[in-house]
Amino acid sequence: MTTFRQIKSDVIGRITAGEWGPDATLPSETELAARYGCARATVNRALRELADDGVLERRRKSGTRVRAAPVRQARFEIPLVRREVEGQGAAYRYALVERAVMAAPDWLRARMALEPEARVLHLVCMHYANASPYQYEDRWIALDTLPAAEAEDFAATAPTAWLLATIPFSQVEISFAATEADAALAAHLGCAEGAALFFAERSTWFDGKPVTFVRLVHRPGHRVTARY
Repeated sequence: MTTFRQIKSDVIGRITAGEWGPDATLPSETELAARYGCARATVNRALRELADDGVLERRRKSGTRVRAAPVRQARFEIPLVRREVEGQGAAYRYALVERAVMAAPDWLRARMALEPEARVLHLVCMHYANASPYQYEDRWIALDTLPAAEAEDFAATAPTAWLLATIPFSQVEISFAATEADAALAAHLGCAEGAALFFAERSTWFDGKPVTFVRLVHRPGHRVTARY
């Protein structure tokens, strides 16, 4: 039986050889399944992965075609801070700064499409590397989607680790920017007020339901690397 990996390799080979050039439309999944002697689902997986890799473009009713200009997509994993810190050879420590259950503020309801009466768990946490501040975490968890979070005190378990072990995510939105340290951030991160800081904002949903919004702020000099 032909595997989806063999189909991917063959499709790439045909594209490289010029049999299917830029903008060429591939045979239908049914035709390819007959050609390769496999199930249509196997062909579907192969083409879907090639589309995810930016080699093919798939559109309903118009089929699958070779991209004129392949798209390389940067892939970001949701990292565990402990692994980041320990991967740098440093000792990791986590601390919960604040924990509160409250009605979702208006800005968060608008951002995450929460219901008018939505309740959220608000957490402020610090992560340290060799006793030095590494990351400031300001997180909101939607309790309508994840009511179990209300019973978790997060005194010893960092929110990201708990969330990844508790609920999958089907949609993620990430943004990066720079900001200046105000008095509170300067105190938490051990830097001067007005210092340039790197921060990331991340929102996740599962099956269309909002799960969490978090703002992660790092000390000056922090670097993020994306691989594709």
